[in-house]
Amino acid sequence: MDFMQFLDMILHVDKSLGIIIEQYGTLIYFILFAIVFCETGLVVLPFLPGDTLLFVAGAFCATGAINPWLLITLLIIAAVTGNTVNYWIGRAIGQKVFTHDYRWLDKAALHKTHQFYENHGGKTIVLARFVPVVRTFAPFVAGVSTMTFAKFQLFNFTGAILWVAGLVVAGYFFGNIPLIRDHLNTIVLVGIGAAVVPLMVGGVWKFYKKMAHRPT
Repeated sequence: MDFMQFLDMILHVDKSLGIIIEQYGTLIYFILFAIVFCETGLVVLPFLPGDTLLFVAGAFCATGAINPWLLITLLIIAAVTGNTVNYWIGRAIGQKVFTHDYRWLDKAALHKTHQFYENHGGKTIVLARFVPVVRTFAPFVAGVSTMTFAKFQLFNFTGAILWVAGLVVAGYFFGNIPLIRDHLNTIVLVGIGAAVVPLMVGGVWKFYKKMAHRPT
């Protein structure tokens, strides 16, 4: 197998996981760890598979090809450390942005973003886990916004556990049902919408009440 074939298998690992297990055996744990770490830790690799990869891996756990407990543990570690690296990259860039006077930069907007992450960043970090591309950039923006590290890690761990364990377990029990497997991304987005919409409605309602009680 040449490099391009291997790269194609990695980019579509959710579809070729069975072949990779046959060819590489226990190295599958390292491969999956590396994919999850890179997708969450490097802002230049948001195109790597995420949700479907975890779901399909869970389906293979049900067949006995992969140890579910070992897989969940390793991928939670990969997700947490990936987000942490991404956060520190953003933090390093953010410090330069805060200490240099760039004409093209709206520092007021940057400070507002920081405040947003301090007030609402936890929900952002957790929910972003389930949204492709967004989960790659959320920890980076949190770092740029200098969200406190302790608060970031609290929600980083929470999001990683919910994302990895939730999708692997879902794949374990439902991975061989074609309807669910083929429409996984839609199902995940609907679930996120069900969680986000009530928060948005609550925010709009609070804003409306505040405006209604403002003296004229």
